[in-house]
Amino acid sequence: MSTSDSCVTIHMAASLDGFIARKDGSVDWMETSDHFEPGETMDPEYVADFLKSIDCYVMGSKTYETALNFVASGAGWAYGDKPTFVLTHRELPRAQDTVEFYAGDLATLVNERLRPQFRSIWVVGGGTVSGECLRLELADELRYSILPVVIGEGLPFFAGLNRDVALHLMEVKAYKSGMVAMRHQIKSRNLTP
Repeated sequence: MSTSDSCVTIHMAASLDGFIARKDGSVDWMETSDHFEPGETMDPEYVADFLKSIDCYVMGSKTYETALNFVASGAGWAYGDKPTFVLTHRELPRAQDTVEFYAGDLATLVNERLRPQFRSIWVVGGGTVSGECLRLELADELRYSILPVVIGEGLPFFAGLNRDVALHLMEVKAYKSGMVAMRHQIKSRNLTP
């Protein structure tokens, strides 16, 4: 385990019933029309400042392909100029110079390569990668954005998780869009609030 003050955060947006995508990988349901008047506004300047605090991203190949689809549709590359590590054994097109493909051991990548180099490491997809991060006790915190929609079936947030993971609730925010964002400390990790 690294002695640096790095923090590995698993972040995912999901439906209320815990799915991160439809079975075919689509995320069309993420655009909802709900309105919760007392909720907070997601100020673009706050979002921009927050995104600057993230040092690098880790994602699976299917999440990367979803990001490529957003680029192809004109939405742009969501991860800015931050180093992005894509876990894959397949040949995929490189969206940006900052993208690196990695086919090795996840624990080695996180503990030996990322923790010593980056302070804020965000795991942003998908369910298999998130489950593996929890199973291997690589993550320090979990951020879960719940969208106001139930889709019935799809790809689960945590795939392949074979045990309970105790969490400590650190923050909850409701937004005008109806989204609820939760931040949990993973109790097996020793992260201060």
